[in-house]
Amino acid sequence: MGVNTSGGHPAMDYAEHNRTYQNFLAWTKTGIIFLVVLLSGMAYFLT
Repeated sequence: MGVNTSGGHPAMDYAEHNRTYQNFLAWTKTGIIFLVVLLSGMAYFLT
């Protein structure tokens, strides 16, 4: 991520913020992939 955090508030934990955001993106991608596989399986096996 190319965000310059050098001018931010000193009390803000930018490293933790970035780590949380990366985890959010990873879980979102995993959830989308799971739903695509689930719906594809339902379309194949239930029709």
